[in-house]
Amino acid sequence: MEIFRMLKKKIMGKDVKIIFPEGEEIRVIEAAVRLKREEIVDPILIGRREEIIKIAEASNFDISNIKVVSPDRYATTDKLVEIFFRKRNGKVTMEEAEKMVYNDPNLFGVLLVYTGLAEGMISGAVHSTADTVRPALQVIRTKPEYSIVSGLMVLQREDNVYFFADCGININPTAEQLAEIAVQSDELAKSYGFEPRIAMLSFSTNGSAKNEESEKVRKATQIVKEKYPHIMVDGEMQFDAAVRPEVGELKFPGSPVAGKANTFIFPTLDAGNIGYKIAQRLAGFEAVGPILQGLNAPVNDLSRGCVPEDIYNLTIITAHQVVAGGKSKGFVDPTEGMEPASADDDKVLDIKSFKEKLAKES
Repeated sequence: MEIFRMLKKKIMGKDVKIIFPEGEEIRVIEAAVRLKREEIVDPILIGRREEIIKIAEASNFDISNIKVVSPDRYATTDKLVEIFFRKRNGKVTMEEAEKMVYNDPNLFGVLLVYTGLAEGMISGAVHSTADTVRPALQVIRTKPEYSIVSGLMVLQREDNVYFFADCGININPTAEQLAEIAVQSDELAKSYGFEPRIAMLSFSTNGSAKNEESEKVRKATQIVKEKYPHIMVDGEMQFDAAVRPEVGELKFPGSPVAGKANTFIFPTLDAGNIGYKIAQRLAGFEAVGPILQGLNAPVNDLSRGCVPEDIYNLTIITAHQVVAGGKSKGFVDPTEGMEPASADDDKVLDIKSFKEKLAKES
């Protein structure tokens, strides 16, 4: 996929650290080995070290240079518990917070991003979207200018690249939320070097139908135009009017977007999810995502049916989000007010040193 070759050039040598909470999953291990070997990112696996070693060796993967973090061995896990307890602002007890941080690898992972051990996280090979996104919203939260997170799909076939949103998060967004999704998608498409032309999709075009559903899309379009006049957006419009010049000119004359859109904002999650899968399965487009938009730090969600190549590709996307947004050093200092960790309690203990330690103890 051409877009990945372009993105890889932008992230190579940036030493982006990406957390993988599903470190005991063989597909994740395989992708991490490739990413490390090609020096694309510095992967960090979460899980039981002994189990990860066993799974990797059973498939002949060398992970001696890949870092692993176990919640029960990480020097500052108790500090992470305190951070999560404060972030929840009385919604959980300290005892509940401790149980959640030690037992939920996704929560532990976003806390590591929050405290600066890594700049992004990828999960979903085993966990549901809700399991991945919930802790990100609780800890990392949305950027100040946004109230929601949305999911964008990148679709490519030969030289044609399109952006579809929202395809993964918001079931029936309001006009205000649709406007946010459009702005988020504009930002992401521009970070890839594209000039987005955004079509706000509906079953009517330019007021051809008067109803609550199409009015929502018209209102969203107006919000974007008024607040962000630099964004090229128009709507509401049907898909054929958005992509076929002759139809766009007939149904929406004078529109700067009609007939030449490359970014599509769907009115509901139903429409977006169905739309990208039709393009993928019937039209032969390669689809990557959903890429989560609007968070303070990149956290992305895999399909549970993913293969190692999907994990590899989404990692490139995630690392590019880090580089494009400026590498974060974390929101807080995880060691503030704590005693230094003991020699046996490394913050991140790599596999090679851990195996040496096991050999000495045996």
